Parts: sequence; C-alpha cells; structure tokens
Amino acid sequence: MNPDTIAASITVRQVSAEEALADGSSTNALAQALAEVLLDCVAGGASVSFMQPLAPARALAFWQAVLAGVARQERVLLVAEQGPGQLVGTVQLITAQPDNQPHRADVAKMLVHRRARRRGVAQQLMAAVDRAAAANGKTVLVLDTETGGAAERLYQRAGWQRVGEVPNYALMPDGAPCGTTFYFKSLA
Repeated sequence: MNPDTIAASITVRQVSAEEALADGSSTNALAQALAEVLLDCVAGGASVSFMQPLAPARALAFWQAVLAGVARQERVLLVAEQGPGQLVGTVQLITAQPDNQPHRADVAKMLVHRRARRRGVAQQLMAAVDRAAAANGKTVLVLDTETGGAAERLYQRAGWQRVGEVPNYALMPDGAPCGTTFYFKSLA
C-alpha cells in the first residue's frame, strides 16, 4: 500500500467525554490500544516522559488517567485509526489552564506507532489539534519536543514557531540527556 492510500485510510477522531467516562470493555480497549502505541514509541526511543523498559501496566495507568481528564473536560484526546479499532496515533490538547490563560492550550503526547510513520498520520493529527483548539476557543498553543528530533520538522511545516531550547532538559528513554525545544502557534 502506498503512503497516499494509507493516509487516506486514516481517520482522526476526538474521544468524547462520554466515551472516556464509560465503564466497560470499550473504554478498557481504548486505553489498551493507546498504551500499545505508547509502549511502541518508548521502545523505539521517543522522548515522551517515560523510561525504558516501560511496563505495560504503567502505560495503561497513564492512559486511564488521561481518559479521566477527558471525562472531566480538562483535555481533548484525538486518536488516529486505520480501520475499526486499529489505533495508530494520538495527540492531546490540554485545555485546563490557569485563570489568566483561558485562551491557551498545551499540545502533548504526539505519538505515532512506528508501523504507521512517514505516512501523513502526524500531519493529520496536528491539523485536527488546530481544529479542536479553535473549537475550544484556544488561540495560543504551546508544545515541547526533543531538540533535533524528526518532530521538529513536522511542527515547523505545520506553522509552529520555535521559541528556544533548554539543553539537558529531559532524558531519552535509555537515560541519555537530551535538549528540549519549545514551540508556539498562534491561531488568531
């Protein structure tokens, strides 16, 4: 399958508060699918707040907490699916901000499974973030990423502006220090 066909077969959708709040197998299946994407990204060396080896139970607990945040309407969770129930990527928009920043949101945990990379999934997720931010009245978006990583090119192509870099801000999953670059995007 060529990359254009794959990109066309990807559906990006927002997880509703009701879906996140639902108690049952569908919510557990969603959390498990999200955990699998996180586990793959960390195993592949992505600097996304977790260290190797990442225990599946820790990854699952992280996503259960995220879904609780979605249910409380503190964040927007977007998922990219290739066919029914085949989750290949995700990104979050953290909308719960201090009182003096009601117009701002943070973009977090932009993750694409290694089997689906370089096929437009991340671009679709970032376009969906812009739409979700606008729908939530957010006009300033902020994110951070590993300095020198492939994601920097994605963000720059999507209109994000580089603010600066902090050396040795975080650790890679293998424990090596890495710099972090901060970006912003104005939707106004």
